[in-house]
Amino acid sequence: MTTYTRIDSPLGELLLTSRESKLSGLYFVDCPHAQIDPYWVRQDKADIFARTQQQLEQYVAGDREFFDLPLSFSGTPFQVQVWQEIAKIPFGETLSYSDLAWRVGRTSKDARAIGTATGLNPVGWIVPCHRVVGKSGALTGYAGGLPRKIALLNFEASRAAGRDATLSLAEKAPELALV
Repeated sequence: MTTYTRIDSPLGELLLTSRESKLSGLYFVDCPHAQIDPYWVRQDKADIFARTQQQLEQYVAGDREFFDLPLSFSGTPFQVQVWQEIAKIPFGETLSYSDLAWRVGRTSKDARAIGTATGLNPVGWIVPCHRVVGKSGALTGYAGGLPRKIALLNFEASRAAGRDATLSLAEKAPELALV
């Protein structure tokens, strides 16, 4: 059975889903993937949702750099392998799609397949697909939208450099200011 709730975040309202007490989805509600199935059960008080919200709040406060939540991935073995590798990208760092391909035993020619798998990551932000960038460092898609990707990367770069930072979604997306 899939359960769900909605929570607020500095980057917009989130839809959280869970299967077997494990987080199975984190979606920005204004994005296409945030569709509630009529068979899902709303369960606002579920422990996994409280833990997710707490860890997101700690991240936003600058007190957490990685998430420690039980996850339930629903994808092909290749997609799951890509998502598990994305989860290893350190806070404040980025990795290109082609480098990610090498890490999962593929070649840089498979960067598009890696990009497709990355875009299907069901728990974006927790499994930090915002840290995956084009080979030249260019920002390519993000299921939550490029303004959110920029906000997350700028926040992490500032925090990793020891500077105070506030995570927020600007009205107009600023240029990426990675240090």
